[in-house]
This record gives sequence, C-alpha cells and structure tokens, in this order.
Amino acid sequence: MESLTNKINWFPGHMTKALKEIKRLLVNIDVVCYVLDSRAPISCINPTLNKLTQNKPVLYVFNKTDMADEKRVKILAQNYKSENSDFYLLNSTMSGASKMIRQKINNLAKDKIEKFKNKGIKTVIRVIVVGVPNSGKSTLVNNLCGKAKAITGNRPGVTKQAQWIRIGDNIELCDTPGTLYPNLENQEVAKKLLFIGSIKDEIIVDNEILAQELLKMIEEKYPGIAVKRYGEDLSLEAIAKKRGYLISKDEYDLERTANAVIDDFRKGRLGKITLD
Repeated sequence: MESLTNKINWFPGHMTKALKEIKRLLVNIDVVCYVLDSRAPISCINPTLNKLTQNKPVLYVFNKTDMADEKRVKILAQNYKSENSDFYLLNSTMSGASKMIRQKINNLAKDKIEKFKNKGIKTVIRVIVVGVPNSGKSTLVNNLCGKAKAITGNRPGVTKQAQWIRIGDNIELCDTPGTLYPNLENQEVAKKLLFIGSIKDEIIVDNEILAQELLKMIEEKYPGIAVKRYGEDLSLEAIAKKRGYLISKDEYDLERTANAVIDDFRKGRLGKITLD
C-alpha cells in the first residue's frame, strides 16, 4: 500500500497571522500555558513556538490523559519540569483542576507577585494558552473560567483569533488559535498529528492509507491491542469483512472501514494509547 510519507503539510493562512500575533503578545506575557494532547505529546511540541517562548516560564498541560497511556505520559512529563517550567496532567472529562492549574501558574509567576507585593500592590498575571490545533486549549480555558467563554470543537481550526478572558481576581488569560509549523519536515510527527486530529483529514486524499498506517503504528507500540478489537488480520479488507462493510456482494467498503478505524482511535475505543 502507498505510504503517507512526504505528503503531509497543512499550514493555513490564519496560522501565519496567529504566530505573528503570539510573538507580539509574548512581550507582555508572564506565563505560557502550553497544552499538549497526551495521545502524542512530544509531537505536539511546536519548534517555532518553543523559540518564541524560550525566555518565559511555561506550564505544560498534558490534556486528554483519560484517553492516553497515563503511565507513559507521567514518564514523559517529568522531562518538562525545571526551575522555569512545570507540568500538569489533565483529565478532560473531569472538573476540579482549575484550582491546581491556577496555583501552578501563580507559582511560576512568583517573582513578579512578590515584587509587587513588597510594594503593597496586587498584580495581575498575564497568561497565554498555546498549542497545536484540537489539543483542547479552549476546553482548558473554559474549565478555568467555570463557564463556556471560549469557542470549542472536536476539530482543528475552531479558534481563529486571540481571546482575552479574566480568570479569578489576578489572572488574565489569552486563548490563541492552534498553530502548527510552516514546514512539517518530520513526517512521523506529521502522521501522529493527523492521527489525533490536529491536522485536517481533508489534506489526505486516501483515508485508507491513513488508517492502515495508524494500525501499523499502534500494533508496533502496543502489540495485540488492535488485534483484540479487529482480529489477527489487520488489513482493511479483513476488518471490513468482519464488520460487514460492503458496497456490493463482492466489494468491501474500505473508505467506511478506514473512517471507522480512525474514529475508534480518536474516541478511545482501542484503549488508552500514547503514540510518542
């Protein structure tokens, strides 16, 4: 079967604008909140954003841990804790994380808070939320607010421009559009971003290729997990036959099968998986 390699590149015009806006906003930002999808957290790290945020305290939020291999995520997350950075593992289906995240933000901004406290002034901490498309940035913002203030959706490209929102009495938070990098040179990274839905499926003409490579990657990293759901033969033809996905008596509906496989992964039906 044909490979996806060297075919994946998606960088719509609004992302260029968004990166320029993030660069402009960072001048007055105290803490960067970097949201990562725990199903592929390393692939969610944008080198362009890293360069822009390298002199700022960063809180890495590993989102969607309820859909990922939490044991693996906890190991990966330790690499993102330093004197100037911290991490938080977020279950996107549960409430109650707001207090801890605000506490970590305040801790990362403690120097500024202390400086103004010594002057008898209560300062406002300005936070910017960044990440790849569909990583759950706006959902995080709404959790922090306690109400739906940011537009959300289970697809890339929902947030189109920066949105400033007040959190409690001392945090101003800016939700930004999801951003990739202009040239996805590492196609293994690009594939993982496709699998988790951070890149629009429409850029791949043949979803059958996408689904087959996803099954291959899952079976390499988690032997037996795909077999448990689909059977020993992981070809789309065999899966279509098992599920009864037919176009006609002698022709299998491979497109429907491919979409079902991708949806199974994205909805967590295959189990808790982390691809990085």
